[in-house]
Order: sequence, then structure tokens, then C-alpha cells
Amino acid sequence: EFKVNFSVTGVFMEQANMFAPEVADSFRELARHKNVEFLAETYYHSLASLYPEKLEFITQVARHADMLKGMGQQPKVFRNTELIYSNEIASIAESMGYRGILCEGVDWLGKSPNHAYVPQTCSNIKLLMRNYTLSDDVGYRFSARSWNHYPLTADKYSSWLSANQGECTNIFVDYETFGEHHWEDTGIREFLRHLPNEVSKHRHLEFANASEVAALHARDRVDVPSVISWADAERDTSAWLGNEMQRTCFNEVREIGDLLKENGTEELFHVWRLLQTSDHLYYLSTKSMSDQDVHNYFSPYDSPFDAFINFMNIIRDFRQQVESR
Repeated sequence: EFKVNFSVTGVFMEQANMFAPEVADSFRELARHKNVEFLAETYYHSLASLYPEKLEFITQVARHADMLKGMGQQPKVFRNTELIYSNEIASIAESMGYRGILCEGVDWLGKSPNHAYVPQTCSNIKLLMRNYTLSDDVGYRFSARSWNHYPLTADKYSSWLSANQGECTNIFVDYETFGEHHWEDTGIREFLRHLPNEVSKHRHLEFANASEVAALHARDRVDVPSVISWADAERDTSAWLGNEMQRTCFNEVREIGDLLKENGTEELFHVWRLLQTSDHLYYLSTKSMSDQDVHNYFSPYDSPFDAFINFMNIIRDFRQQVESR
């Protein structure tokens, strides 16, 4: 049977409820299906896991879990914002009762992404690595006519999955892969439509939810002392904190939290947390080559400098409001 995992933030569901309630309803309907599993994450798609103090991070994860419970789902596997991961983050997820946590299967870890592992600082939680090659074959390369494997068909892809060595293959792509990154006329939806049937032709393959993969026996321990992610070529936090503009905004927003501890209302905390959404800092990137092309693709601004001026004005205005309280 086909199984799928979804990762949707609280702010996404809020926006869907406001502007496209039928979309929100479709996710709530999916949440009731026995083969669908929703992953835990931060409610605000934030970088709170990078704050020195972790209470804000824990608070946002707990709020997201409450949202999923309201949809009839009890999240068992944690996926941090943009797959930001470290030993410390894994330990926090384990302390919150999660059975699994996702990370990017970066090459320099020296581990195959096709097994379950245990984080170095943990006892029970399983580490599941994204197979970025097979994921990006669909997420990024599917409609690239210059790609030597173009066109990618469901039977070809399922044969690659069949030949893959290991106990699991974790495919993780953006939701907008199917219709935005690759428009319908590329054949991406037909590819997805035929994939389950093609996979079923390989008797040793089966679909699984993330919690089922997390139940696999761990192959080894994995030590990740410094933070990694799935973003850009560096696979670190430079997509959001790589230049002075980004670091300035990040620190300014974090400092507002200290002010709110003294006189913050629920409304002010909500606005503050909306400012923590990682996209705001993503738009400020000043990288080069293809990485910056991706940043520019997602940004609504003409330049990262325009984005910085706009975001900093909002931060300063909000800080003034908080201080005036």
C-alpha cells in the first residue's frame, strides 16, 4: 500500500485556513487516513533550535504537536526546520518523546543514508537520513532536459529504488515539486500517479511511514557535533546566517524575546514568532552561482538588500511597540 508522510507548519495551516480553507480541509482529511503520517516540527518554521537557550524551540515544537493532535495525529518523528540537525537537537527531540528524527544524508558524515542510526548523544531515538541524490532526482532534476537521465519515468525510478542497497530509502521533496517546481506539462503528476504501481512490481520494496522506519534496528551511531541542514551546497546554516545582514536580523529578533519575557502578551509573542520564520532570513542571502539563484527564485524582493531594509524596519518598529508596553 502507498504510504506518505507530510510536514506542514502551523503558520502554513493558519494561512490555508484564511486564504484557501479547502486546502486546509484536504490536509485534515489526509490526516485521518491510516497510511498518512504527519511529522513534528516547529510551529513557525523557525531557527529557534539555534538559540543558545532552548525553551523557545521546545515551546514551538510542543505547539506544533498540539496542532497535529487537533487533526487526529500523534507525531512520532521529528523534522526540524530545513532539516537543521545536531547532536544537541537530537537529544532535545528524544527528551520530548520522539522515536525518530530526520537529517540530511550529507557525504561528510561517512554513512550511507539507507540505514537507521542512533545519534551519538542519545539512547533510543533513531536518526533517519534523507537520500539526497534520489530525492533531488525528483525534486530538482526531473524536468532538466540537459540531465543525462532525462526523461525520468516511474519505471526507471522504481528500478533505481530496487537496486538501492540498505534497509530504507528516505525520499524527501518539497510539496511544490508536483506542479510548481515542475509544472504539470513536464509529466511530474503522471510520474507520481504511476510510481506506486511500478514500485509494487519489485517484491522486496514496500512503502513505509517514518515511524515504521524509525523502528528499524540501528546500524551504527552517528556523531554530528556541529549543525547541518539540507540547504545550499554547504549543507549548514549559511543559507540564513551566512552574512552580516542575516546575523544582525537574527540577533535583533532573538533579543526581542528577552523583552517579551517581562511584559509579553499572547498577541505580541505570536507576532514575534512570525518574525522568526526562516524565510525572512533566507531572502537576505548574498551567495553566488546556483545557490543564490534558488534564493532569488523564492524571494518576493528585487534584491537581498531591499529585503534587509524591509525586514529591519519591521523588526525595529515591532521592538519599539514592545518597549512602549
